[in-house]
Amino acid sequence: MNNFSIKEKYFKFILYLVIIVLVNIVGITLFFRTDLTSSKIYSLSPASRDVVATLSEPLSIKVFFSKDLPAPHNNTERFLKDLLEEYSAKGKKYFNYTFYNVTPEEGTLTGKTDENRDMAQNYGIQPIQIRIMENDELKFKNAYMGLVIIHGDLIEKIEAITSTNGLEYQLTTAIQKMNNKVSALLRLDEKVNITMYLSSSLNDIAPLIGLDQLPLLGRAVADTIENLNNKSLGVLEFKQLDISDKEKLDLIGKEHDLMALSWPAIPEKNILAGSGAAGLVISFKNKTTTLPLISAMEIPIIGTTYQMADPAALEEELNAIVEKLIGINKDIGFLAGHGTHSLMPDRMAMMQGIPSQAMQVFNTLLSSRYSIKPIDLKDGPIQDGLSCLIIARPTQKFSDYELFQIDQALMKGTNIAFISDSFNEIMPQQGGMGMPPRYEPIDTGLEKLLTHYGVNIKKAYVLDKQSYKHQAPQNMGGGEQNIYFAPMLKEKTINNTPGFMDNIKGLVAMQISPLELVEDNIDKDKVVITKLLSSSDESWLMEENINLNPMFITPPQTNDEMKSYDLAYLLSGTFTSYFKGKAIPEKELGEKEVTEEKKTLEGFAARHTFLETSKPAKLFVLPCSQMLQDNMLDPQGRTTNATFILNIIDHLNGEDKIAQLRSKQQTLNPIADTTPFYRGIIKTFNIIVLPVLVILFGLLILAGRTSRKKKIASRFNA
Repeated sequence: MNNFSIKEKYFKFILYLVIIVLVNIVGITLFFRTDLTSSKIYSLSPASRDVVATLSEPLSIKVFFSKDLPAPHNNTERFLKDLLEEYSAKGKKYFNYTFYNVTPEEGTLTGKTDENRDMAQNYGIQPIQIRIMENDELKFKNAYMGLVIIHGDLIEKIEAITSTNGLEYQLTTAIQKMNNKVSALLRLDEKVNITMYLSSSLNDIAPLIGLDQLPLLGRAVADTIENLNNKSLGVLEFKQLDISDKEKLDLIGKEHDLMALSWPAIPEKNILAGSGAAGLVISFKNKTTTLPLISAMEIPIIGTTYQMADPAALEEELNAIVEKLIGINKDIGFLAGHGTHSLMPDRMAMMQGIPSQAMQVFNTLLSSRYSIKPIDLKDGPIQDGLSCLIIARPTQKFSDYELFQIDQALMKGTNIAFISDSFNEIMPQQGGMGMPPRYEPIDTGLEKLLTHYGVNIKKAYVLDKQSYKHQAPQNMGGGEQNIYFAPMLKEKTINNTPGFMDNIKGLVAMQISPLELVEDNIDKDKVVITKLLSSSDESWLMEENINLNPMFITPPQTNDEMKSYDLAYLLSGTFTSYFKGKAIPEKELGEKEVTEEKKTLEGFAARHTFLETSKPAKLFVLPCSQMLQDNMLDPQGRTTNATFILNIIDHLNGEDKIAQLRSKQQTLNPIADTTPFYRGIIKTFNIIVLPVLVILFGLLILAGRTSRKKKIASRFNA
């Protein structure tokens, strides 16, 4: 063996130390990192890179995050810093961020941290309460965990960053929205008019209805609108009207759906009979929205109560309305009428104890990115320029003329999402306690359109052994109970090939029907068929005598009676009109309209523009409207059910990059199903074979070292 001198050893030590220092300096100045995760959760998505790369005005982010937070919140701060560093690298000079210290340290001056906390609160960032474990004791601590994004005069905030899940999506969509808003505001050629109807006559009656602060409301609302106007590049035009005349208020109320109050004389309080109203009417071009400043609520036993709008929360609500009116987001048509579910809850039905069939969560999630336009076919044809039309659970018959409007919308290139039900659930009337609901097949006429395009919805429900399980109550025996009509769709039955379906590994469907392709109606050269969802091989159908009581549902005895069923399809390409070669239906007119039509069109021939072949379009079919219900979606849009629905809408609007970004951090990763025999093999391998292999490997290393020692000893005659 070589014997190195002491000098040589020191020289090598110093040389290695210098190399290590130089490598660290290079690592600091030439920062890079490699993301080895399968879904690249630590790298910016293409959508994020595109958004920050297209910034034309400086954008800054102010982060207020308390220091020395326990896990997992300390990891959230680290993730946020790395993420903002990635944004900064792509956004270059137009993107910058700053972390502000809001945690005072003992024994030091706290003036700066006090200023930072005041700044955070001025931006609307308040501390939130988190749980920590200290000295084996559970405690609660207030911590700042928020940020604000400033772009020009616009401000967006994320008040509580409690998880890394979906954080990049929140930031990117917020930046995209602000960038779009700045561009939209600069292009406006008209003002957004805000008129506040606030009757001074209400001040006399206010204390009697519990609104003591009403006289201060006008000034507070005016300040809020002024503040919003400063952030919106001065596009708001504000005026206040004081109207107490009953007839004028009735006219205004009918025109704008503005609630007006009336009261009789109250001599003992020296109050005269009068009328008044309090509300905001926001209008832009031919679009108008009303925002009440006083709302009435019926409460059992107590009666009618009145509530005044909170001026502090009014700015955010007004901002959302203005964004919708100026059309920052893409327009999405939502078919109204024909028994479709409402986007907002039916308060009257709820007060009567009837379950709400509204899709409020779906509406909130969708409205954050798109402008939703209700489409009522009785008012007129479907407007051109819509990216997508959503038809959600119609139950009433469409006329041929209305079907023609839907057909022609598809022909013009409007993508359609058809989300339906096969049966209408009819609850028993009063006196039918204990009776099960009745299920009547739904026939709207849309079925023949879908069949013509190549998809048939069977009048049945898919039941599946791989289904959602819930804990049965003790009076029913307890334990887990299979809800067979709520199939659990797992990775093998979900098509992850399309980019917008990536990383979606588990869904819950409820009361879903099977789909069948009508091969003869599909031109494979013009239409691409993509099956998105299917049930497991342990599925069967309930077609007649529908009864969804879990106690009365039992699987078939043999596997021969079960098979997989197709549950969702996406058809893309050019379609042929259902009305090709048929007489074009005429619009049904009322008696008054018929008279006017005769006067106007006498001597003229009616001419119709009719497209027989569509422009490139997409048709999505999902026979399960339950997936849009509030109990199937989460308000944050993080579950796989919400991600799937929103990704479909994004895909139909050409926003595949945003869809991929949303599903990037899905945490659901179910374990693959295996047989008991295979699980036994894995256990045996881990318990017995693996330790034996480790021991054998150790013995092999020991034998190698012993052999090497013997060779060295033999060589040097030791």
